[in-house]
Amino acid sequence: MKIVVVGSGGREHALAWKLSQSSLVDHLYVAPGNAGTARLAENLPVSDSDVSGIVHAAKRVSSDLVVVGPEVPLSLGLVDALRDAGLRAFGPTRSAARLESSKSFAHDLMCRYGIPAATSCTFTSLAKAREFISSLAPPIVVKADGLAAGKGSIVAGTVAEAHQALIDMMQKRVFGQAGDR
Repeated sequence: MKIVVVGSGGREHALAWKLSQSSLVDHLYVAPGNAGTARLAENLPVSDSDVSGIVHAAKRVSSDLVVVGPEVPLSLGLVDALRDAGLRAFGPTRSAARLESSKSFAHDLMCRYGIPAATSCTFTSLAKAREFISSLAPPIVVKADGLAAGKGSIVAGTVAEAHQALIDMMQKRVFGQAGDR
């Protein structure tokens, strides 16, 4: 079996390490991989956010399975594109990946189906978000709506810290468009 693991982080290294131990795996590729994965597999020189590039690379190596690790390619619809191209892929579709890529979508879904969730409000206006935060008692959790590499959730011990988190996310855009909401 030929397997392509998509990504370049520790998660993908762990996946490649474990897959490399299977007698069912004839050839293992990691796209783009890193120095550690190069010891276990053949790294493919394609960015994990290049959806068409990953599809092309997986076809070129006649992949039997593509395992997608990082959130960004999942949110870009890589699994959908791989399946549309007739390739087997392990990972959520773009639609299912919204649970990870949009905090407000996930919260709305939990509320809709009676899954316990913290009280939450979503804002696109810094002024309205600051006004809301001022009405709360700490600790206050401020989250970027989109993908922020696991760094987009701030637990503020004071209202001032929460206001600073809002400024960082919505005005300074430290998480890019992930902090727009």
